[in-house]
Amino acid sequence: MSNTKILGVIPARYNSTRLPGKVLREIAGKPMIYWVYHNALRSPLLENLIIATDSDLVLSACNDLNLPVTMTGDHPTGSDRLYEVMLRTDADIYVNIQGDEPTVRPEHIEGLLTPLLRNEAFGVSTLKVKMTAEAAKSPDVVKVVTGSDGGALYFSRHPIPFQRNAENATQYYKHLGLYAYRREALQSFFTFPQTPLELSESLEQLRLIENGIRIHVAETQFDTVGVDTQQDLNEVIAMFSNQRSTIL
Repeated sequence: MSNTKILGVIPARYNSTRLPGKVLREIAGKPMIYWVYHNALRSPLLENLIIATDSDLVLSACNDLNLPVTMTGDHPTGSDRLYEVMLRTDADIYVNIQGDEPTVRPEHIEGLLTPLLRNEAFGVSTLKVKMTAEAAKSPDVVKVVTGSDGGALYFSRHPIPFQRNAENATQYYKHLGLYAYRREALQSFFTFPQTPLELSESLEQLRLIENGIRIHVAETQFDTVGVDTQQDLNEVIAMFSNQRSTIL
């Protein structure tokens, strides 16, 4: 697998509903997309990394910062944008790093790529991190359960697994929305129609499971702060202010 071509893609949509223009919001003197790009690029496994956007404003900002960027069509999800990039390129593995994840770390990239580089049984990989039972109650936080080989059994907005007996402590895991796809798995994803579980939970990854594409879920000790609201942005700004020595 030493000759495997890996392309990191950062989908960067400008028109966010809850926090308009969030990928260009300033953190420690730079727009958010700058930090996503440079923190992801710290991974030695990512030789090629590009930002994919549908916005002239994001395109201009990236050009000003000397960040590699490509224009795409207007897409409803980052996965759709990633697929368009795949149609134009010839990589073997595509890493989807959302443009609102400024706290992404090299460890996240390694956790995503190592399973695909070592085990051909999996077509897709993603991440999980431990969470409290209280946090698991939120339907805005996606939970995941896995098998003994690290393969995803199910993703849900509901707390899973159900804790029938109070004496048996249940460890809940939060799903982090970073993905690595083999080219053929990404291609297949877009040939499948939406599935009943996907529509019920509003979770795209269930389409893969329902169609037999195996997803490896690596555990990481590093949670991320995906920026969806002003509160999230304020949290990240505070983090960067306190950790400038350890963040690019």
